[in-house]
Amino acid sequence: MSGAPEHDAVEATKEDSILTEAARAARSSGGGGGGGDDARANGGGGATLRTDKCTIRFGGLVAVNELDMDVHEGEIYGLIGPNGAGKTTIFNLLTGVYKPTSGEIHFQNKRIDGLRPYEIASRGVSRTFQNIRLFPSMSVLENVMTACHIHAKQSLFDAVVRTPRFGRDEEEHREYCLELLGIFDLARYKDEGGTSLPYGNQRRLEIVRALATRPKLLLLDEPAAGMNPSEAMDLMALIRKIRDRFGLTILLVEHNMKVVMGVCERIQVVDYGKSIALGLPEQIKNDPKVIEAYLGD
Repeated sequence: MSGAPEHDAVEATKEDSILTEAARAARSSGGGGGGGDDARANGGGGATLRTDKCTIRFGGLVAVNELDMDVHEGEIYGLIGPNGAGKTTIFNLLTGVYKPTSGEIHFQNKRIDGLRPYEIASRGVSRTFQNIRLFPSMSVLENVMTACHIHAKQSLFDAVVRTPRFGRDEEEHREYCLELLGIFDLARYKDEGGTSLPYGNQRRLEIVRALATRPKLLLLDEPAAGMNPSEAMDLMALIRKIRDRFGLTILLVEHNMKVVMGVCERIQVVDYGKSIALGLPEQIKNDPKVIEAYLGD
């Protein structure tokens, strides 16, 4: 025997290392799922995300109407509603794409409404998109590395002159992204074009890119869109895994009710921009208002 460690053991050690680092980073600023399963069962470890009478108007149209939302630390929170209910608009409010007409948005007890998207991202909020937005001219690895630069230590001078600090920074980002890709079984595609991957893998790649920002709150906008039933089932397991292992709070917008009911711990329903129901999956499934507005008879 050579005495060398088995390949699977090496990979498991690498995975544990990167996941531990990510979870520690999430907890260090007060985020993450440090409360564990007991805390989530009792409503989480306190409010990570809170909106207070959040409203946005486009001319005479009220797209989001006095929305109150309270997402607990470490939970998987579902946001559902029919087409045009305002779900993606809510995501755009939470990430700074839109500024609310009135009301407030708080993340980790600090107001973020009015901040620019990159400022909110630097505080630990990351998202995916309903329509996949990978960079077609970049490889899989390059797509993920673009997200790391929010935590870059290098200056503009370092990047232009290619100083040793630039080289160290880029190498650290590269190694981190390769390990993330390995966890999601995408490392073997690192040199391929991001948009050349099968659809399901492109969805996974978007999640990897969002995780590369080292978020505390992850917003997933219809991650199961276009997936077949088998891929959707795998996605449910993946969402639980990244929540538990990275110490995340997750806010999920999704039309696939099997995914929503199977993975979300609490669900809020919006219709015409207004909240009409909030509760556990079983409560939402049997709520007459929800049945009428969204699920059907």
